[in-house]
Amino acid sequence: MMFPLEEMKTTCHCSGYREQQHQPHTILYNILSRADSNYNNNNSLINNNHVNQYDYNMIMPHNCHCEWRRAVCLKNPAGTCQVASDVLVKTIRFMKSLPSFSQLPVDDQLSLLRDCWVPLFSLGLAQERTVFEVMDVPQASMLRKILLNSQGPRSEEEQEEEDEGKRSLPTLAGVHKLRSCLNRLWTLNLSPKEYAYLKGAMLFNPDVPGLSTTVFINSLQQEAQRALQEVVLTLHPGNSGRFSHILLSTSALQAVSQSLITELFFRPVIGQANLFDLLSEMLFMRQEYS
Repeated sequence: MMFPLEEMKTTCHCSGYREQQHQPHTILYNILSRADSNYNNNNSLINNNHVNQYDYNMIMPHNCHCEWRRAVCLKNPAGTCQVASDVLVKTIRFMKSLPSFSQLPVDDQLSLLRDCWVPLFSLGLAQERTVFEVMDVPQASMLRKILLNSQGPRSEEEQEEEDEGKRSLPTLAGVHKLRSCLNRLWTLNLSPKEYAYLKGAMLFNPDVPGLSTTVFINSLQQEAQRALQEVVLTLHPGNSGRFSHILLSTSALQAVSQSLITELFFRPVIGQANLFDLLSEMLFMRQEYS
């Protein structure tokens, strides 16, 4: 497995643990203590010969729910965000390349875009074999937000920081979910044709609310699924279960949240902008992304 799971061997500082140990520490103490604990733990894991360069980013908790909620960010945002942006452009380009999609009413195109861009983008990450590393959100920035929230009137810049802090930060559990999906797809070793028809089957989702051409979109999905099944049978005639395994693996992509993808891969690039508005502009621009 590309991302093995390891038990967390650090001391928990969540409220439940503190109640058991009768140690009502302050918020600042817990932030600084957790930072020191994570630092020591990560160093010991990195020096362990049995742990590869990605394992320490996939450390999952044993009995501590607060570890699942650890806020994380990209370790190399400049490089990873560029790769993610390229994958996103290819995703929109794929959608625009389908005449059956372009002929749909604009409102239906936007509805499908809103519902399907994350699983399509995730498929793109899998197809491009994109590997990324995460780390804990810097404690200094979290402490600054706590201190800012305790002060009086804020400047426009401080208000923007507060609004940013209210957004759902990526968590270790969310990253684990995405990586698990990618790992399943990599295990299948899909061909370019399989990826193409699979994307079509995911894009034309008749269950999206508010569609005006549900019957037509349903027929497009069935057509894409039939084409995918034919390709699978041609490329893997002796593997009767491959088609169902592909559909099962991709169904898990629906559980990957838009918030996770947006905040992890694109917030460092777009700032306060609305990503869906940018996607809509990309979808209907003729030259730049055609």
